[in-house]
Amino acid sequence: EVQLVESGGGLVQPGGSLRLSCAASGFIFSSYAMNWVRQAPGKGLEWISQINIDGTSTGYADSVKGRFGISRDNAKNTLYLQLNSLKIEDTAIYYCSLGEVRGQGTQVTVSS
Repeated sequence: EVQLVESGGGLVQPGGSLRLSCAASGFIFSSYAMNWVRQAPGKGLEWISQINIDGTSTGYADSVKGRFGISRDNAKNTLYLQLNSLKIEDTAIYYCSLGEVRGQGTQVTVSS
């Protein structure tokens, strides 16, 4: 059974940083591209980043490009998302995803 467990969210001031983690199990992590998506209050899911199987290729939504960084450690079966220069509009539940499968998410709240 595929399991994705996100962690690392919290309350941060505008301009601050967080590092999210996603622990993966139940599949061969190193064989799959992975994504981060988010859902802001009252809005739909928004794709924000993707990484290929060995971390050599990444992609970002325009809304986070230059501020967020996706990475992975295949030895630890873990996906990461570094969030920098956070804005109030980054407030959302952040999920790692494998296709249609997502974890329970981790809440990121950006507020002064």
